[in-house]
Amino acid sequence: MKNIISNINKAFDHRIRLGIMSILMVNEAADFTTLKELLGATDGNIASHTKALEKQQYITVEKSFINRKPNTRYLATDKGRKAFQEHLDALEKLLSSGKKIKKK
Repeated sequence: MKNIISNINKAFDHRIRLGIMSILMVNEAADFTTLKELLGATDGNIASHTKALEKQQYITVEKSFINRKPNTRYLATDKGRKAFQEHLDALEKLLSSGKKIKKK
């Protein structure tokens, strides 16, 4: 079984990280509030999972002010886009190569 799951990327094994990367793959960027609302997550969840993705260099963070209010935007890096696409490809391969278990 190890061969068919060896390309699954552990960085994306949590639903929040999977959601963050999914959003960033189809959008140029997303801000903290948007991620929080779309994923139904808490501030702490978004903060910890974006930090984990940033540590892997899968996303970058841009901080700025809009009308004197802080704004944090996240963007997927080329490395992150490649890693996420490889993860999706591995999931597709896993699904297509899955074997039925024979009942005894």
